[in-house]
Amino acid sequence: MPKLVWLNGEVMPLETATVPVADHAHLYGDGLFEGIRIYGSKVFKLDQHLRRLYHGIAYLGYEMHMGFDELRSVILSVCSQAGIEEGYIRLNVTRGTGLGLDPKNISRTPNVMVMINTLSLYSPEAYETGLHVITSSFRVIPPDSLDPRVKCIGRYANNILAKQEGNTKGAGEALMLNHQGYVAECTGDNLFLVQDGVVRTPHPASGILQGITRDTAMQLARDAGHKVEETFLTPMDVYMADEAFLTGTAAEVIPMVSLDGRKIGCGTPGEVTIEVMRRFRLETQNGVPF
Repeated sequence: MPKLVWLNGEVMPLETATVPVADHAHLYGDGLFEGIRIYGSKVFKLDQHLRRLYHGIAYLGYEMHMGFDELRSVILSVCSQAGIEEGYIRLNVTRGTGLGLDPKNISRTPNVMVMINTLSLYSPEAYETGLHVITSSFRVIPPDSLDPRVKCIGRYANNILAKQEGNTKGAGEALMLNHQGYVAECTGDNLFLVQDGVVRTPHPASGILQGITRDTAMQLARDAGHKVEETFLTPMDVYMADEAFLTGTAAEVIPMVSLDGRKIGCGTPGEVTIEVMRRFRLETQNGVPF
């Protein structure tokens, strides 16, 4: 499988692809991104990812020169050229090119990149046995600083610090709280808890990225007959849960079996988690072919 990059209209091998050194995301983190999965030569949830991207473009005030349908066609074309069956798309849009924070002093033609690659966040064994998670000392960025629904490149420095903290403690993931002490999300995943058959996940007002896989998991849990609640949760709710799992485009659906050394439920993947994982695997067959 060739790993390809489409950058501003030109397709090139990943190994030789370069970006301008004065790209505003390279200099200041002033860019947006989406990670999108390919399953069975189909792009999963493509339109949902693109809608979120264009909402972020409007929020940050980028002067985007490509419409939704044009970018959609580019993504499918590059996937076809790569001839990939299973993989990961990294889509970047940055404000433009130039030195200096002030957008009025740079070239505001966005740099657009579509990368076709592969990505595995966790080992295959982790999906069987579950992740051990710690509570990070790093809090999520509050919405009065940057709306958490915007998948901004610069925002993820905070998540990287939390992930690094988890690594130093031998944890598979790190759970981040907001500044009020409520549970928000893990470094690259949304959190779900199950208690007495009810599936609960942090409310969007907790400061989470409203993940597309999160939305999918909520619907799959409802389809399986479970009540699903978006609510405010504290670490105690996690400790008391019968089971827990994490979701994300890169992570997919993966069990979480402990927090801060305390077992969640029996300390093994639970029945609801396994059912959502099974339904998710079936759902990934529904994508946009290329």
